[in-house]
Amino acid sequence: MFSLPTRQKISAYITGEWLLLASVAGLLVTSLCRKGLPAFSRADLEVVYLLATLLVAVRGLEASGLIDYLAHRLEQGRYMALKLTGGAFFLSMVVTNDVALVVLVPLTLSLRTDRKDILVILQALAVNAGSALTPFGNPQNLFLYWYYHIAPARFVAAIAPFSAIFFLLIMLAAFLVRVQDSTERRDGAIRIGGQSVVHAVLLVLVLLSVLRVLPLAVTAAVPLYAICRDRRALRIDYGLLVTFFCFFGLAENLKELLAPTLEHTDHVFLLSALASQMVSNVPATLLFAKFTPHWQALLWGSSVGGFGSLVGSLANLIAWRLYTNHRSTGQPFQFTLQFLGLGYLAFFLGLGLYFCLEFTA
Repeated sequence: MFSLPTRQKISAYITGEWLLLASVAGLLVTSLCRKGLPAFSRADLEVVYLLATLLVAVRGLEASGLIDYLAHRLEQGRYMALKLTGGAFFLSMVVTNDVALVVLVPLTLSLRTDRKDILVILQALAVNAGSALTPFGNPQNLFLYWYYHIAPARFVAAIAPFSAIFFLLIMLAAFLVRVQDSTERRDGAIRIGGQSVVHAVLLVLVLLSVLRVLPLAVTAAVPLYAICRDRRALRIDYGLLVTFFCFFGLAENLKELLAPTLEHTDHVFLLSALASQMVSNVPATLLFAKFTPHWQALLWGSSVGGFGSLVGSLANLIAWRLYTNHRSTGQPFQFTLQFLGLGYLAFFLGLGLYFCLEFTA
């Protein structure tokens, strides 16, 4: 029925957009079961809108060359492993874990070193730990912060032990990794476009709106500027936005169909962490938020759940695909085993850390 190239394209699309397709299918099936469409709240739509403006502002910074320039500076000089890993940790707090990896992993793969595999794995662990600390570090944090109306200081305080302890552990591992420090500069300077300042200001506007310092209306400047002056910034992951929208509806449908209540915080933490291993932490967070008031346990569960499997966090999948598809790398099976081994080591450490701290809502 389909030619071989067409079948290959369909297969590649399904592989790349499986989460989007699953969210659409889930929404349709649950809507048929409840014999009606879900009701989307204003908070749901605001989260999707904020995520869109955040992606546009960050994409504008990428297109302007500013993020590439900062990443390039991390590469120069001594202590390369520490700087690349630490840079991934702190960069993910502002530009999200996915973007931090998209910028830093290609740079790492272009290095003249035989330890690219461990560097990429450490960066994937670092962005999952770093992005957990801020309300805008990853999509599920943005949702939790906005959905539960959490004060910024309270949000950071709740997850700070997780990020701080894993930062120390990951940086210690980076310090112990022996790689050749980069003393050579690349040919050609990285040029920073004049629009980088504007996009940086727009990003600050979005972050201040997320923190509720500025009204939501000011973020309209982001898409308006992109449409009028820099349409490169509009090349964002629209599939992620549709996935978010569908999962809001799916969660509302499940709430209507099942109407459960997760009373104990330990149950919320464990179920969200384990569910993240199968469907990733973004949809797991959206689903469980409709069932529980225990946002701290859910925040910890989605953060710990980002470690472990390749789909625990979409950032994991990005790092894995960038490495295995790069021309300079080999032995994808061995890399996958290393990735899963260190990922699940962090996952079980995260489980133990939660219960050692006796974290309660």
